Amino acid sequence: MNTEDFRRLLTEFTLAAEAADGERFARCFTEDGIYYDYIYGAHRGRKEIAYMLEQLFRRDADDDYRWEMFDPVFDGKMGYAWSLSSFTSLVPQFKGKFVVIDGMSRFLVRDGLFSEYRESVNGGVAMQQLGVEPERMAKILKRWGGWLRERPETVDYLARPRALDGKMPSQDR
Repeated sequence: MNTEDFRRLLTEFTLAAEAADGERFARCFTEDGIYYDYIYGAHRGRKEIAYMLEQLFRRDADDDYRWEMFDPVFDGKMGYAWSLSSFTSLVPQFKGKFVVIDGMSRFLVRDGLFSEYRESVNGGVAMQQLGVEPERMAKILKRWGGWLRERPETVDYLARPRALDGKMPSQDR
């Protein structure tokens, strides 16, 4: 896969998401692929990925959902892209509220398909647009902070010494 192939797969990925076509969306992933969503958690395998899109995310986002990737970079194994997405909420207590979100996405690629997707999104901005009460926002952000600290890569990162302390971390991670 080259950068142009990566761009085409990103386009297929976002168009499938916009169309709420879980099967098409999941076909962008390897059979054992994993999608880490900042709201709905980790989903492994095409069946779970399709379920996440159709039954969780698109349950909560109206048909005006849009998702576009910008400035993709790809090194043959890993790619990144900045994105904008927007939708009108269908969640009962936030129904009708319009949200626009920016984020960064990381894709691991194997055999021409995504084997892993991770996103970094400012969920606080999304919650503010929805009108989430400050107390609830604080509770959610505390939970997200806990998840971040518990992730194996975060635990590994925190266990390593700082470069300023005389030891450089491995560059081949």
